[in-house]
Amino acid sequence: MERLRIQLIFLAAASMAAACGPLTAQQVREVPADSPKVKVVHVVEKPVPFSLETRGTTDSIDFRTPDQMDPKDRELVENAQSSIGELASRVGMEFSQGTWNYQQLVCPALPNHVFVQFTRNNGTRDVSVFSASIPRSGDGKVRIIPISLRSYSLFSPAPINALTISAFNHIRTEEHLDAAPEWLGTGLCYAALAGGRPQTALGTKDATGLKPHPAMPAELEIQDHGNVILSFAEASAVPRPMQWTMIFDNDGKLLKATHAPAALTSARVIHPTTTTVKENPVVPVDSSAHSVPSN
Repeated sequence: MERLRIQLIFLAAASMAAACGPLTAQQVREVPADSPKVKVVHVVEKPVPFSLETRGTTDSIDFRTPDQMDPKDRELVENAQSSIGELASRVGMEFSQGTWNYQQLVCPALPNHVFVQFTRNNGTRDVSVFSASIPRSGDGKVRIIPISLRSYSLFSPAPINALTISAFNHIRTEEHLDAAPEWLGTGLCYAALAGGRPQTALGTKDATGLKPHPAMPAELEIQDHGNVILSFAEASAVPRPMQWTMIFDNDGKLLKATHAPAALTSARVIHPTTTTVKENPVVPVDSSAHSVPSN
């Protein structure tokens, strides 16, 4: 089976600045060992709905408070709040009850929308959350993605919900991008809109040693029948890292999403043992055996 697979192994958030040239199915480049890695399994000639450029790849989604937002984006959200409230109430999100706060989800892969996440926190086991998208140009609709009401899913879990997938496909259609979007940034944006806090950097050391981290790298697999499988592990998920997998057709339409605990690999430090080196004993030399008799 012919397929092209691209893997990005994140050594740390800062490693994403490492430079790598654009890839096509005809190009393979060697990169330094500490750079994001690109692996071609088989060369294929298939249309790809995402950019294969690895330079500047997004490794996490930035969340901003209203005070941290660009004033134009904040004004756009404020002007859309009545529409957001109406849509949220229509699906039973109780938007008119209690105090709701929001944060912006910054998604560079989808630049023509402003994304926000609204939260109402009434204490333990009573947290309500939904995401909203607002087109910047007005060419599109305000949309919401329910995540939880009073800490329970309104429908099936948002990460795999058909309503979430449908809303995301509409959002991507409204983008009207001139070029194919970044593949990993697109997947991370979906995860954030569905309630995740996606961050793909590997685990860091703690006081007891090395934390387990997701064993699976971020990966884009182009199958011979045209579908594209995008996978990554959300390292920052609590209580344990989660694996996201998204299947797109060759036109970029999201067909299916899964969200499950990620396989972990543990690291341990092996301390060197102390070795005693014994010196060879000194054997006395009988000088007479080597003496030269005198005349």
